[in-house]
Amino acid sequence: MRTDLAASYGEERLPRYTSYPTAPHFSPAIGADSYAKWLSELPSGASASLYLHVPFCREMCWYCGCHTQIVRRDELIAAYQRTLRSEIAQVAKTIGRRIKVEHIHFGGGTPTIMAPEAFAELMAEMRHAFFVLPSAEIAVEIDPRTLTADMVEAMRLSGVNRASLGVQSFDPIVQRAINRVQSFEQTASVVGMLQRAGVNGINFDLIYGLPHQTVASCLATVRRSLELGPDRFSVFGYAHVPAFKKHQRMIDEKHLPDGLARHDQACAIADALKEAGYVQIGLDHFARPDDAMAVAFEDRTLRRNFQGYTTDRGEVLLGFGASAIGHLPQGYVQNEVQIGAYAQSIAAGGLAIVKGYGLTDDDRLRADIIERIMCEFSADLGDICARHGAEAETMLQSASRLKPLISDGVVKLDGDRLAVATDARFLVRSVAAAFDAHLDPGKQLHSRAV
Repeated sequence: MRTDLAASYGEERLPRYTSYPTAPHFSPAIGADSYAKWLSELPSGASASLYLHVPFCREMCWYCGCHTQIVRRDELIAAYQRTLRSEIAQVAKTIGRRIKVEHIHFGGGTPTIMAPEAFAELMAEMRHAFFVLPSAEIAVEIDPRTLTADMVEAMRLSGVNRASLGVQSFDPIVQRAINRVQSFEQTASVVGMLQRAGVNGINFDLIYGLPHQTVASCLATVRRSLELGPDRFSVFGYAHVPAFKKHQRMIDEKHLPDGLARHDQACAIADALKEAGYVQIGLDHFARPDDAMAVAFEDRTLRRNFQGYTTDRGEVLLGFGASAIGHLPQGYVQNEVQIGAYAQSIAAGGLAIVKGYGLTDDDRLRADIIERIMCEFSADLGDICARHGAEAETMLQSASRLKPLISDGVVKLDGDRLAVATDARFLVRSVAAAFDAHLDPGKQLHSRAV
């Protein structure tokens, strides 16, 4: 990979393009009434994915960019679970029928902070409100430091079949600097418990660009992780945005690696995982060759949503919980971020949507282009534009940010077909951004491109 390109483009602040347009462009013009109308208009054959946000943790990891808060009292968590159940019932009532569900994802925070019986009740509520297919993927994000055997049993009984474990780094110096001390033995124990319970889909989350991190420490973490044999890895660059996430001020910026060092760390991790037999999936995922995600990448059916890369082909994502985002054919919606305001909206018998975005035809066209670039490192602009009744030439003329990428060898253009150069794939977000009509380069809302 080319360090000259990392130096030229690596400091840009760009979206990760888990949606288009991205969340900063949501507005209060789309609210609960819009959402209710959109739900009632869902086609009869539509299937959905469900995302449930549990915004609680026992302690704050200083690198965290999620909407979460620290809780000591389990009563608050129990009350929130009851609100989630009410919201699920209200959304199902608004749809007016028992829609099929193919994917369920619990995110956080720490979803497994719930009491085991509360988790089981929540799963039962979803199965009552929706037709959860027997083949559905049910995934839960896990903090290995707090998972209990009772929760693992509740997950087993509830049909959970995939778990994402936060690892980040096994380097004790890095762990202390980010306030997340988690031993290898702790993580190995949790992997064993999950596998014995039949939760055989195991994902590991790693982060580079953390304080005190080096190429050597990144590689040491990869080696230890490989001993546990996860099916997938997600490898993210740390996004340091202390203006938005005040707890990140606890991280001493002078210990953060610069853009070139981050680039070296990302490359080293990617090379080590590929050498171990994993297939690189898009920007930041790696999977075993026989894993469903690697198969989707090979078949060009890979998708991208708010959980990152996914095998989910559905056009409907229903979000539940404070700050949760949903995606419907008509556009995006987001719930109240503050837990109290969210709970009040649901208690009043309504929906908790406070902002969103109604998609235009141009948005849908650009979203398709950006998703193919992010998923495949290429896009057949002629084919995509034709499906949307547009001209590829017009689209290319509007993409002024594409010209320097072509002259620098990042992008190759063959007629209407665009491809990201193999040694420049780490800049795929920069290429996608060339088609983002809403991007404001002057606003520091996003993470570094590298």
